[in-house]
Amino acid sequence: MRSFVASTLLVSLALAAPYKDYGYSYGENSRLNVQVGDRPYYLVDNMDEGPLKQKLQGCSEGPFKPSNFVISHRGAPLQYPEHTIEGLVAARRQGAGILECDVAFTKDKKLVCRHAQCDLHTTTDILNRTDLASKCTTPFTPAANGKVASAKCCTSDITEMEFKSLCGKMDGFNTNGTTVEEYMDGTPYFRTNLYATCGTLMTHNDYINKVNSWGLQFTPELKTPEVKMPFNNYTQEQYAQDLIDAYKTRKIDPSRVWPQSFLPDDIFYWLKQEPAFGKQAIYLDQRVDTPEGYENATASIPSLAARGVRIMAPAFFALTKLNANGTIVPSEYAIAVKKAGMDIITWSFERSGWLNKGGDYYYQYVAKAIDNDGDMYTVLDVLARQVGIKAMFSDWPATVTYYANCFGLGK
Repeated sequence: MRSFVASTLLVSLALAAPYKDYGYSYGENSRLNVQVGDRPYYLVDNMDEGPLKQKLQGCSEGPFKPSNFVISHRGAPLQYPEHTIEGLVAARRQGAGILECDVAFTKDKKLVCRHAQCDLHTTTDILNRTDLASKCTTPFTPAANGKVASAKCCTSDITEMEFKSLCGKMDGFNTNGTTVEEYMDGTPYFRTNLYATCGTLMTHNDYINKVNSWGLQFTPELKTPEVKMPFNNYTQEQYAQDLIDAYKTRKIDPSRVWPQSFLPDDIFYWLKQEPAFGKQAIYLDQRVDTPEGYENATASIPSLAARGVRIMAPAFFALTKLNANGTIVPSEYAIAVKKAGMDIITWSFERSGWLNKGGDYYYQYVAKAIDNDGDMYTVLDVLARQVGIKAMFSDWPATVTYYANCFGLGK
């Protein structure tokens, strides 16, 4: 018994030791015991037999550390309301080294964390708030006479103070809802409402303060506005500048900030006006969503590199394909990006639900090779070791943390 207790104490002390070998200070993170939970083990057990499964099984007992290969996508929205303090705390505990805030603006031109400017009706309780629901761009209309239920509530409809008064909920809606309660009850089948009691919404400044206190890294995404710009004299350029100024005001080193945008003009603006931040700007490339767009995007890579773009970030389906033997290999797009000397960051792991029917949007080019949940790690392995991605966004960071630690990524 003494031997067992002593061994347990030694293991506990080792797990609690500061992670100084990761190259930056963790602040409150210095004694963080990263926990990956049971999901990675479920996925590994579900894998087909082979060397990759054996390798991942060999890493089962950790220890696990934060990794910059792991980017928290909207917090940990597989189980927590997205862009909430609670989700951010969960992502940190799961080992994400980089945490995301999708940045939108309010009526009073303050920056807040929300995946889309006009998603408050699906991600918060605004429709239950009679004082605020009336301010929505499109108030709730119940399903009736063959027409689906609808609503549209935007951050730009309300002030920062009003935004902060809302509760976050799991993203989802029921188009057949005849009441607000029915409409809001639309959480996807593979997620849960267990932690959706009243998620604490964040301003951009709240997010910066929290992540900075942990000594982790930032990736703010400038969301494409859904209102006409300029908005009450608020220009796109000022919006992009305000995002960067929030970090400059706090004297945060640009090396810790990875600004993102789907709009190339935002990337070019940062490269020209804020080059210290712009050199780490991530171009979120949605052009790949159609065959023609994919071809044009691939062809444009050299010209983007010539203009100073250093990081491309398409959805991860665009980075792989099946060869003649049905094996998952890097795509033409992935090869072109690497040939141009650029880095790749990709999105988003854990957004697909069950994979036993071939996956969905994120697995569309390799669906014929997918037949179980464990194949997630097969795809991630190709992305990490053959495509050479720099980092992966995940809705449940622990899944990627497990893999990253096993292969020593993101130190």
